[in-house]
Amino acid sequence: MIILGLTGSIAMGKSETAKMFASLGVPVFDADAEVHKLYRKGGAAAPLIASRFPEAVKDGVVNRQTLSRLIADDPQALGDLESVVHPLERKAECVFIEAARAKGERLVVLDIPLLFETGRESDFDYTAVVSADAEEQRRRALARPGMTVEKFKRILDRQMPDAEKRKRADFIIATDTLEIASRAVAAIVEKLKANAS
Repeated sequence: MIILGLTGSIAMGKSETAKMFASLGVPVFDADAEVHKLYRKGGAAAPLIASRFPEAVKDGVVNRQTLSRLIADDPQALGDLESVVHPLERKAECVFIEAARAKGERLVVLDIPLLFETGRESDFDYTAVVSADAEEQRRRALARPGMTVEKFKRILDRQMPDAEKRKRADFIIATDTLEIASRAVAAIVEKLKANAS
């Protein structure tokens, strides 16, 4: 079974691209969705986060906006949060991969936002990065609710530059239009499934 790591910077179209893989029958693990589950009431991360960031957890649920504010300019706080969340998220990844392997899947996609930033290239057989023009990225990001120029800049500062991701990836998926992205995804699926057989 081939494991493809899918990544890309903010507002590059990664979520839409992941849906394209899923629409072609490829099982997709969404790291962000898993983190949402961990933050919910009863989620494994909520009580651990409450012990480090008590004001970010109310009635057993993590408030992402409050948490984001608390870690915004504090590298130590961000590290503390990652030390709680990353192991739990990785455990869920392993469960997903084993379930797919047991079903005889030939290809799976793991949608991992900070794949390169966290040095995880070796966890995957191949990596794909979604990419768009910098102006288009900025336009998409600033159209999001609650996004400001300052917040966008802060997020970009924490992410590896797009050009560097493109150099490191096995596949580049241009997301300037849905049609271009869709064709690229179909070609990748065809190639990797052929390699897996």
